[in-house]
Parts: sequence; structure tokens; C-alpha cells
Amino acid sequence: MEERLHIVLGAGQIGPRVAQRLLAAGHHVRIVRQSPREDFTHPSLTWVHGDLRDGDFAARALEGAAVVYDCMNPRYDRWRTELLPIASGALHGAERAGAKLVALDCLYMYGRVDGPMREDTPMRPCSVKGELRRSLAELRLGADVDVAIGRASDFIGPGLDQAVFSERMFERILARKTAECTGDPSMPHAYTYVDDVARGLVDLGTSDATGVWHLPTNPARPTEVWVAELGAALGIEARAKRVPSYVLRGVGLFMPVLRELVEMAYQWEMPFEVDDGAFVARFGWGATPNASIVEATAAWARERFGVKAPAIAAPRPL
Repeated sequence: MEERLHIVLGAGQIGPRVAQRLLAAGHHVRIVRQSPREDFTHPSLTWVHGDLRDGDFAARALEGAAVVYDCMNPRYDRWRTELLPIASGALHGAERAGAKLVALDCLYMYGRVDGPMREDTPMRPCSVKGELRRSLAELRLGADVDVAIGRASDFIGPGLDQAVFSERMFERILARKTAECTGDPSMPHAYTYVDDVARGLVDLGTSDATGVWHLPTNPARPTEVWVAELGAALGIEARAKRVPSYVLRGVGLFMPVLRELVEMAYQWEMPFEVDDGAFVARFGWGATPNASIVEATAAWARERFGVKAPAIAAPRPL
């Protein structure tokens, strides 16, 4: 039987998780990343390093692919110059290889939505980054290859560095400081568990599914509830507070990536809800329960920061 090569683009928060799932399922995997670093090894894994904005490199790097997983996501302050060019390189390489493209996406292209976002919700972005995501979605859906787009909300889970629930957030609450949020932490907000993101993308890649899909995501609830439950699981009392936009703008003079957060604060100014019903109906599984997400994330934090488990078991999350 002919071996099918699965190529993962990007080795940040999601790419390695996708690769590891594919390897565990017995697939041959190639990871393409820009920096010359290889984070783990496996007999069925190869690494390729280079810039996918170079069309010739993209064609070589994706040669032989059956499925390409675009998990790339530049830093916020580089979206204007890098987001569309690197995604176009991935698309070019997939077209040259005749491969299916599975792309990780967010929800920014919908803009302000009254009620749960669905796959057929009109794209009416209210931010520069949302406009970029709309252009990217249109580019991908107009490609001459099979394309499946998996959309997720803000990530939650272990080992994140570009998320609300980042290592920095855990450093703050473990230092008995308040967790910071760019919007109202009391507003219901949907978060997508990173392991569900990776599992969902693999399902899209190993099936005949095409088009747009919302990856499994639990019902929205306040960020401050997540913070309190994670704190309790770590044996501390943790709270969340909103960082005013003027503070982000001021600090953004020295750290541009923080300035880019200001226009996205609208997501915490109204309930931010996701309808994942189409994916659940098609693939037969839903989001990991909140309690399991808290347990897994707290376990990671205890190991990462050398924190002992609470002497008394924390109450189970709702």
C-alpha cells in the first residue's frame, strides 16, 4: 500500500500536537518550520526548514504530500506583512503537490455577532486582523485543491505562549498576582482546548471533509471562572482583571504585539459563543469537558513551575 505523507506547517502551539497525533496513528509526517530547530524525533518524522514565502522552497518542501496542515500563525504585529504571504506559499505548495489543505483558522472574520457563530455566519469583520482573516478564507476557499478549514476560538490548555492562558498568566497567579485579560473577564467567552484543536484538524485531514468547520468548543463561560478553577486546582485563590486599552496602547509603544490586542477587545465586550454542532454531528465527538481541561492544564502547570498538588482536593469545575 502506498504510504501517504502528511506535512505539518508550523511548529508553534498546534503544529507539534497535530504531528504527534498523526505519528501515533502510524502516518509518515514532515514538519516544515522557518527556524532551524527540531523539537522532537520519531522514526517516521522528518524536519524541513525554510521560508514558505519563497514559492520554489514551498514547492520542494511540500513535494509528495497527500495532506498539508497549515498551522502557521505569525506574531500579531507581523500579520499585515506575513499572514497572507506565508499562507499563499502553503497553498501554492499544496496545489503543486495535488494535496488536500487543512487550515487552522480563528473567528475574527465574523466580527461582532449577536448569538453563536456558525459556519454560515456572514463574514463582517470589525478589525484589521479580521479583514486579513476574511481575505485569507476567501483565498483558501477559492483554491484549486480540496480545502478544509478548522476554526477555533481562543486556546486554553497546557504549554501556551500566545494565548490568554499563557505561561505568563500562570506565573502571575502563582506569584499571587491578578491574571490579566484584555477584555471583561466576567463576560461569557468560548475557549477551545488545544488537544481538541489538534484532534479536529487530524480528523479533517484523514477524512473527505471539505469547507469550513468549527472545531469542538465548550459553551462560553466567563474567563474569571476559568482563572478561579485553575487557581483552585493549584491550591491558590486566583482572580482576573481587565487591562484598560490605554495601558495596552502605552505599553505597546515599546512592545508592538501588545498594541495589537486593543482592537480585539470587542470579543470580551459581549458573549462570544461558538456553535460546533456541524462538526460534532459529522465526526461523533465533542469538546473535552471543562473539568478535564482544568485538570490537565493544572497538572502541566504544577510540573512546569514546580508546584505541589493541593493537600485538599480542589472542587471539581462546573
